[in-house]
Amino acid sequence: MSGLALFIAVFLACVVEAVEATTIVLAAGTARDWRSALSGTGSGLGVLAVVIGAVGPAISKLPIDALRLFVGGLLLVFGLQWVRKAILRSSGYKALHDEEAIFNEELIVARGAKGGSRLGVSDWYAFTLAFKGVLLEGLEVAFIVLTFGTIQHQVGLASLAALAAILLVAMAGFTLRKPLARVPENTMKFIVGIMLTSFGIFWGAEGAGTKWPGSDLSLLAIITFMTLLSLGLVGTLHTRRQRQLVLVSPQAPALSGSLEEIIPELSEEDEFEVLQSRTFAKSARAFGEFWFDFLIGDDWRGTIGIVMAFILTSSLNMPSGTSWWIVPVAVAVLLPYSLLRVTRVR
Repeated sequence: MSGLALFIAVFLACVVEAVEATTIVLAAGTARDWRSALSGTGSGLGVLAVVIGAVGPAISKLPIDALRLFVGGLLLVFGLQWVRKAILRSSGYKALHDEEAIFNEELIVARGAKGGSRLGVSDWYAFTLAFKGVLLEGLEVAFIVLTFGTIQHQVGLASLAALAAILLVAMAGFTLRKPLARVPENTMKFIVGIMLTSFGIFWGAEGAGTKWPGSDLSLLAIITFMTLLSLGLVGTLHTRRQRQLVLVSPQAPALSGSLEEIIPELSEEDEFEVLQSRTFAKSARAFGEFWFDFLIGDDWRGTIGIVMAFILTSSLNMPSGTSWWIVPVAVAVLLPYSLLRVTRVR
C-alpha cells in the first residue's frame, strides 16, 4: 500500500508543479518567441538533470535513520505550507489559484517587455522566463522524486510517477496552447499537502527512533488523521470568516477580484507597468524565497515546533518505540495555532 500511496503522492504533486511551469512556458512562447521559450525550457531541464545527478547519490549515501529524519522534517515543512494554503482557500481567506489569470498576467508583462538577443538566443526575455519557471518548479519535483524514491527504495517508481505527470500536463498544455484552467489544481494541492505531511510525520518520527504500531499500515491512519484535521479546520475557519464578514463595513473595499476590478482606472500602459513591477520584484526574490520556503517554510514558529517535536520524540523514546504519538500531536496543535493566528482580525 505504501508503494501505491507513494505513486499517487508523487504523481499529483508533479501534476501541480507541471501545470504551473507549463503556464509560464506557454505565456513566454505565446507572447514572445516559441523557439526561445523552448530553449529556456530545455536549459532548465538540463540544470535540473545536473542537480539530480549531483544530489541524488549524496542523498542515497546518508544513513537511513538520518535520511528519514531529514526528509521527514522537510516534507512536514513543505506539506504543511500546502495544507495551510489549501485550508485558507477552502475557507474563503485566500483566493483560489487561477491559472488562467496567472497566464493573462504573464502575457501582459511578456508582451510589453523589451526584446533583445543574447548568447545566440533571439529573445532573451522569453528564454529567461521559461528557464526560471521550469527550474523553480522542477526543483520541487526533483526533491519529491529523490526523497520519496530513496527512502522507499523505489526511485524508479517515483520517477515513473513524475514522468507520467509531466508528460500528461505538457502534452495537454501544448496541444491546447492555453493554460489548464480546468485542472482541479486547488483540490490536488489539498490532497498533495495532506499526503506530503502524512509521509513527513511517518518518516520523521521513524528517523527520530520511534516505531509505528502496525508498521506501514499506520500511514493510512496518519492520512485519515490529517484529512479529518484539515476538513475540521476548513469548517471552523469558514464559520470564523462568515462572522468576521458581518463585522466588516459594507463600504469597505473588496480584498479580491479580477485585475480589472482591482485597478479599473488604469490605462493599458499603466496596467503593464504595475504588472511588470510585480513580475520583476518576484523574479528578483524568487530564488532566495524558494530556498527559504523550502527549508524554513512560511511559518518559522511551526518549523521550530516540528524540530522540538522530533527532539522530544527522540529523547522520550523507549526501547519499544512508544513515542510515535508526539509528532502527530504537535501537528494537531501547530496547524490550528498557525491558521488561527493569521486569520484573526486585528
